[in-house]
Amino acid sequence: MSDKFKTVSLDTMINKHIGKRGTEKREAFENELRIDLLGQTIKQVRQERNLTQEQLGVLVGVQKAQISKIENSVKNARFETILKVFDALGAKVNFNVELTNKKFAY
Repeated sequence: MSDKFKTVSLDTMINKHIGKRGTEKREAFENELRIDLLGQTIKQVRQERNLTQEQLGVLVGVQKAQISKIENSVKNARFETILKVFDALGAKVNFNVELTNKKFAY
């Protein structure tokens, strides 16, 4: 067996191809990952509660298609709708806001 292939960590690959933590490109990548995890969490909890997308949609007041979109890409969902989904699932929502060192002009 040859040593052509070298095993490296995921962090090493992300650092190389996306950028190191703290860089703008890496922060955007990390934020997008978190958003995707939010949709996966909604789907997982919905399934644990034995609800269909249609049933959850009725509880939230939206169509089944909207629930599907939220589960697959939260980026295009309204914040208010996401909060209603979590409320319908009986989930408590906490938010952490981190401010960067960017200066704001007034």
